[in-house]
Order: sequence, then C-alpha cells, then structure tokens
Amino acid sequence: MKVVIVGGVAGGATAAARLRRLDEQAEIIIIERTHYVSYANCGLPYYIGGTITDRNKLTLQTPESFRERFNIDVRVDQEVTSINRTKKQIEIHNLATDEIYTEAYDKLILSPGAHPVMPNLPGINSPRIFTLRTVEDTFAIAEYLEKVQAERANQALAQSKPLRATVVGGGFIGLEMAENLVDRAVHVAVLQRPNHLMHSLDPDIASLLHNRMREAGITLKLGADVTGFSETANEITTSFKNKGDETGATHQTITSDIVILAIGVVPENKLAKDAGLELGIKGSIKVNEHLLTNDPDIYAIGDAIETTQVVSGQPAHIALAGPANKQGRIVADHICGISRTFTGSMGSSIMKAFDLTVATTGISSKAAENAGLNFDSVIITPASHATYYPGAHTMTMKVLFERPTGRILGAQIIGRDGVDKRIDVLAVAIKAGMTAFDLTEIDLAYAPPYASAKDPVNMAGYVIENILEGTVEQIHWDKALAIAATDTNAVILDTRTQAEFDRGHIGSNKDYGEDTLHPIIHIPVDELRERLEELPRNKKLFVHCATGIRSYIACRILKQHGFNCVNIAGGYTFYQALHLDRNTETENIGDCGLKA
Repeated sequence: MKVVIVGGVAGGATAAARLRRLDEQAEIIIIERTHYVSYANCGLPYYIGGTITDRNKLTLQTPESFRERFNIDVRVDQEVTSINRTKKQIEIHNLATDEIYTEAYDKLILSPGAHPVMPNLPGINSPRIFTLRTVEDTFAIAEYLEKVQAERANQALAQSKPLRATVVGGGFIGLEMAENLVDRAVHVAVLQRPNHLMHSLDPDIASLLHNRMREAGITLKLGADVTGFSETANEITTSFKNKGDETGATHQTITSDIVILAIGVVPENKLAKDAGLELGIKGSIKVNEHLLTNDPDIYAIGDAIETTQVVSGQPAHIALAGPANKQGRIVADHICGISRTFTGSMGSSIMKAFDLTVATTGISSKAAENAGLNFDSVIITPASHATYYPGAHTMTMKVLFERPTGRILGAQIIGRDGVDKRIDVLAVAIKAGMTAFDLTEIDLAYAPPYASAKDPVNMAGYVIENILEGTVEQIHWDKALAIAATDTNAVILDTRTQAEFDRGHIGSNKDYGEDTLHPIIHIPVDELRERLEELPRNKKLFVHCATGIRSYIACRILKQHGFNCVNIAGGYTFYQALHLDRNTETENIGDCGLKA
C-alpha cells in the first residue's frame, strides 16, 4: 500500500507516524511545500518575542529524523499542484529545482492546512505587512524587527523612537503577537473589526481581556474597519474607520514600522476544488465520520476540513492543532482497517495574555443563539485555591447551560492560576453530556495549594442548580441597569460593606459617564434582617454585592420575608470590568470578593 500525504505539519505528520506504527510495509510519502515539517505553529509568536530562543526548537521532526525513525519519505520545498482522481496520481512541483513530476497513490491524505486572509485593500502588498503561519514567516518577522532595531541603534534613535507595530486582528495569533511584541519593547496597537477581542469569548468576558491589554500599554481600537495601507520611506500607515460608519467621518490612521495581519484563515481548498471534491462551510473540504471525502481513496484532515461543532451539532470550521492531530490518527487507523470515527470538535482553546490565562470550551452565547438553544449563563469569581493558603488568585468563570435540562453548553474562564485545570474539566463534562447537577457531584482533587474543598467547577454547578430549581432568580448587568433606569418599580440594592460602597458604587463614577438616575439602596448583607423596613415591598429589588455570593444570601433572606428580588450575576467586580474598564485586584481575594 502506498499512502501519499499532502502537508506535513500537525495532522499530516501524525497520520504518517501512526501509519508506520500500524503497517511496517506501507510506502509513506509526505509532500510539504515549506522548508519545514512537523513544526510547532503555536510556538511561532514566542520565538519572535524571545521566549523561545533556539529556532531548532520550533521543529519537532526533520525529513532526516522521519526517515531514520519511521522510514518515511518526506519531501520539503515541494508543492502538489493537482490531483488526477481517475489515474490516482498527483502532480508535484519541486520548488527548489523547478521540476514537475507525478506520483501515484493508493490512498491520499489531504492535510494542506489553511492560509491567512489577505483582503483586497490598497497597499496590501507592502513589504512591511507580514502574516504569521509558517516557520519562514516567523523568521521573516524576527529578522525585519532586528533590522529596524539595528538601524535605529546606528542612528542613535532607539530610545527616542521605539519600534511600533500595528496588529490587525484580535484572535489568537493577533493577541499572541501583540504580547510578544510588547516583550520586545515594541509599542503595539491592535485593530479589531468586531467590538470585542476573540470571537470565542462573549463581550462581557472579553472586557476583562481588553482591560489587561490596555494595562500592558497596548492601544486597542475595537470596531475598527481597516480600509487600506500606505507607505513612506520608513513607515507604514494603516487607515481605518469605525465599523458601520459608511460616511467615513471618523476615518483614522495609525503609523508604525510594521503591520502584522492576523484577521483569520481560510481553508486551503484549491487542490480539492479543482479535483471535484465536495466542499462545505467557508469552502472547507467536506468529509464523513471517517474523514473520507466523496472520493473513497482520498481523506482530508486538519484546518482544511469542515467538521461538526459537538455542542450545537452544526457544521463548523475549527482550525486548531488538537483536532488536527486526532484526525491524523483516526485516518491512519481507518486506512489500516480499524474503524475509527471523528464525531466533531468543541473548539477548546487556551491562550496566555501576559499574566492572565484565557480559555474557552463549547459554544459562546452568540453560537447558542444561532443554534436556537434555550440557554442562560452564570458568572462566578472563585479563587484558584484555598484563600488561607498564600498565592490564591481570583478567576472569572462564565458557564453556559441549557434550560431546563441544565446541560452544560460552554465555558469561558479568565484568570491568573487554575484556569487550565477548570476549563479541561468542563470540556470533559460537555463531551460527556453532563448537566449542572452532575457538576455538583464531580469528585475533584483537593488540597489547599491547589483547590478549595468546593472546587470552582462544583460551585458553577451549585449556582446553576439554584437557578434551575428556583432557589434564586438571576439577571445580568446590562438588563438590570436598563430596567432600573426606566422602570420606577425597580430598585438596585447594594449589599456590600460600607467601606466597599464608599470606594465606588453605581452612580458614583461620573468620570465614566455613568447614569446617575438608578435608584440605589445600600444595606450590608449582615445588617439586612434588622433593616428590612427600609426596603420597599411594592418594588422589585435588583440585588448585588461584589461577586454574587453575598447578594445570593441577601436574596434568600428577602425572598423568605416576602420581597420580590433578583440576584445580579457577577456583582460589582464584574460591573467594573464591563462599565468602568478596569479589572479589580485578584490576589488572595475570597469568593465573596473580600480580602482573605
């Protein structure tokens, strides 16, 4: 059996190695159009930032190591240009020698990946505009930065005129590049066409990320629609306007030394399209559960294919390394007679943002709406471990659930420590079809340096359970504020301590343009029972504390004394991030929002 693999990065390299482990006699060929094979895409920004200093560390295998260990023929700097399905042949262009030749196959695996989106804008071909997808891209960006820095040093301009970079796009690559450029003392501006960073985040959780990026000195331009680029002798200017403004009245520009274009990727589908293979969403290659195309001898894997979003059941294009590696193994198994299937992906992801970790799994609120699901979400701010043990840090968790079943649909977490552990537990819960009631019963490892006796995952289950069983009614900030501003029968009740209230409360932050018309009553929760007569019984009370825990206790007291009340999710801590553009202190803060 002869298997030819087009593309030798994540999925292609995994498929090749697995094939060899299953079949010592198979002839296996990898055709890779770049100069590198089996390289770590996700590590590329960290070479530019200087965290990874040895460029050899970026490649996991070489053509020589593949040959020596696996007896696999890896051909780099060669590009497959066409597929002849009738003859079961591919045409290959050797980019080093310019030779054109053909290669027959018994089974063909397409793992060509995806390529960066390059919009048709004025000035898009400037040599100062870079994308980051390959090892070659990485070296080109690093060498350009070093060149400009050296020129500045020679002209004694390094201190007076630091390097400036404009990053277009606020997804994984864009934000990782922004952080790593800051690590190189580059002044960075990020332009993002949507109104929040990272499409996998909801806007409310994204606000915490926005605040941290600004704290790091990054200029954020959200809702920025780039319209073109122009060059001078030493600089490049990026033009943009506010999204949706057709008049161009708010046209703006940012001038920098380099532009990193990171506005997304599109599947590499030319080979498949020209060969008449069926395409799906965003032009991705359509495959069945065995990752077979509509040709019984051609498989497709990785960033080029259409897959299924596990939670919503809808077609999706999910360009992540984890699914690609899994798919490579499944295809190798299927070729060798082991009937494996790929059921889809949840899109679980994680990203470092300076001292924060941002992680998601499952679907966002927008995706849940598009899927027509009846859902809600909870927001909690638990500590990463027991607060009496030093070094605990608060994280913010948003967990989406289905009504009325309590099925977990998605999760978004941002914090300093413990984020990776909780997102992985929730990913398993979603994959297993677990509900909030199941979360309350998960037996997770506990010791003070690592967790709390009631883990944040358990706590998310408890909060959802209370909502589903009617123990407490919940509302989110935007809706609560909108109602309180217009409905005379709505009153906001702040149950924090006097000291917390004095430091800031709704209506007190005039510099932020707060609506001061919200009716506010302040009664600390520990005084509530003795001061019930101060509360109106003919109005609805929108209750909050710092995080939602004390206000939940207040709601239980109020409800049992005949008041109509609702708990505001996330508390004042979340309000500050959403409406005042500032994150609060996280070190050694208890789940209730008070210093431990």
